[in-house]
Amino acid sequence: MVRSKLVVAAAALSVLALGVTACGSSSPTVAPASPLASGPSVPGIPANLVGMQVEGVEVEAWPSAPYGALRLWDNGTAWSQIELAKGEFNWDNLEGALANAESKGMTDILMVLGTTPEWAAKKGAVKKGKADYPQPGAAGAPANLQDWDEWVTAVVTRFKGRISSYEIWNEANLKNFYNGTPEELAEMTARAYAIIKAADPEALVVSASPALRLSARFDAFYPKYLAALAKADWPVDVISLHAYPSGDGSPQIRGGLIDTFKSALAEAGAPADIPIWDTELNYGLAGPGDIAKTDITGPAAAGWIVRTYIDNLRYGIERAYWYIWTQKPYPLLGIQAYPGSDGEQGFFAIDNWVVGSQFEGCTDTADAVTCNFSRDGQKSIVAWAETGDAPYTAPAGSQLVCDPLANCQEIAEGAAVTLTEVPVRIYVQG
Repeated sequence: MVRSKLVVAAAALSVLALGVTACGSSSPTVAPASPLASGPSVPGIPANLVGMQVEGVEVEAWPSAPYGALRLWDNGTAWSQIELAKGEFNWDNLEGALANAESKGMTDILMVLGTTPEWAAKKGAVKKGKADYPQPGAAGAPANLQDWDEWVTAVVTRFKGRISSYEIWNEANLKNFYNGTPEELAEMTARAYAIIKAADPEALVVSASPALRLSARFDAFYPKYLAALAKADWPVDVISLHAYPSGDGSPQIRGGLIDTFKSALAEAGAPADIPIWDTELNYGLAGPGDIAKTDITGPAAAGWIVRTYIDNLRYGIERAYWYIWTQKPYPLLGIQAYPGSDGEQGFFAIDNWVVGSQFEGCTDTADAVTCNFSRDGQKSIVAWAETGDAPYTAPAGSQLVCDPLANCQEIAEGAAVTLTEVPVRIYVQG
């Protein structure tokens, strides 16, 4: 198991090691004047802040952890997996996924429209040894965009009112997912937008997502895609990204990737008020290059999930879809989310700490982040150190401090808390 020093330190945290001691107000406090990113109060943060991809959702698998939005990917529901020959559709997996979701009361469902079936791909797109995903030719642009139009029309006509949003393509800046041009993909985006809005005006159209951690591939592809979308007058309702950090990256590194992405949007002249979704994320995946996989477990696993979704509020990301809920460990991933896992507890914590609350902004110093929430008259602070440790003085009215694994202890005003990268929630009276 490859584990960074940071992860090992965080995994050792327990509530008995929170460093809570009675002290006077002379202890250093983390409460600076200017927040890094504290938007307006959001009354009743919606459950769809937390999205999920679910292994086996098409065959009745369902998470035990709470979440509010489902993304269909790796469920046998892509174009190349449904339209096996021109005009011949196997809807079984998509119907199964939707029926399962609907039986659980889930109505916020995002479907990825790509990939290209072999029969529709450009000549020469299928090459021996080429690692297209999920099958040979799937990364190719369609030879005839009329085939794309007919596919989008078939989906949105059949599932109007059942699928709430459509993502054009997955990680389109990576050759194994898409090897056409940015301009071709922008045209496909515009054509899909027109078709979807004509058939189901309430459905949202989500841009193709880029992977940010491969910066050279992002720089070579994505600004051109944005420029082509701009020429088409931005035929999307939502812009998506995938902010997976490198294998040794952290939530703090993810924040830097988000800043890079938002800079690219600004340079392209994207509408300032367009929502941004992170449609796939996790931590610790091997790469780029020779960076090894990092396993993130214990309080760190739960804590990084909590930080991720609070970071969405800080950075103006409307929602993020976790990859992926499984029934047993998934070797690819750094943070596991399955029944009984530490990651599962992170989703319970974010549901308990954040969803349904008012967000009242975050404050940053060089060492720590403190974020303020209120719900039904109960105020709370979620605080953590970006890296290492940071001192914090409990504010007036402090009563209880809890970690993401639901270990809690009483705390008094003026108590000194040593913050770590694992966030804690401090309950504050009135």
